[in-house]
Amino acid sequence: MCTAATYKTKDFYMGRTLDYEFSYGEQITITPRNYEFDFRFSGKIKSHYALIGMAFVAEVYPLYYDAVNEKGLGMAGLNFVGNAAYEEALPEDETEVSQVAQFEFIPWILTQCATVAEAREKLAAMRLTGTAFSEQLPTAQLHWIIADKDSCIVVESMKDGLHVYDNPVGVLTNNPPFPSQMFALNNYAGVSRKQPESTFAGVLQLDAYSRGMGGMGIPGDLSSQSRF
Repeated sequence: MCTAATYKTKDFYMGRTLDYEFSYGEQITITPRNYEFDFRFSGKIKSHYALIGMAFVAEVYPLYYDAVNEKGLGMAGLNFVGNAAYEEALPEDETEVSQVAQFEFIPWILTQCATVAEAREKLAAMRLTGTAFSEQLPTAQLHWIIADKDSCIVVESMKDGLHVYDNPVGVLTNNPPFPSQMFALNNYAGVSRKQPESTFAGVLQLDAYSRGMGGMGIPGDLSSQSRF
């Protein structure tokens, strides 16, 4: 039951909840600039942006749930069970694009990209594989939100391929897929922060008997669709 949200005033904020039934021992984790990352397919890199986020550290490797880099680019992975599907890893000589294991996707983007625009370029030449970190830590079924102060996108890897969507609302929860979440917002076109006017019947005067009646219809349950 995860929710990620962005918020912009004169500054930019990004955060998420991680409402899970149990803990893997995750903790606030900092990856400094000169920490040597050993990516499963592309090898080691040492010169990269610094990161801070929430991670479970396994075998001295930070498995990030979410993070932000020193340039202000943030990324979070949220449960996408039943819809997430990844590519099979190919031999290096059989692909011309970068292969990235799902567990290293967040640091792979954030160590190399300063903006969402740069992340888009990386995504256009990438295969996201279902390679597990280890037998004890299998591949998670996730989709991701990536955001900076200017824009926001959602990345979903499904059976029909990798999808990258503009996210004008700056929010992500869990299922269903992002286009369905956006379409469902049409249900709330009449919601307003203002008090409603009486338009039901011209001959019948209906009064707003309480404050906040412009918000009637907003769901209050904890399902992923309602949280979105």
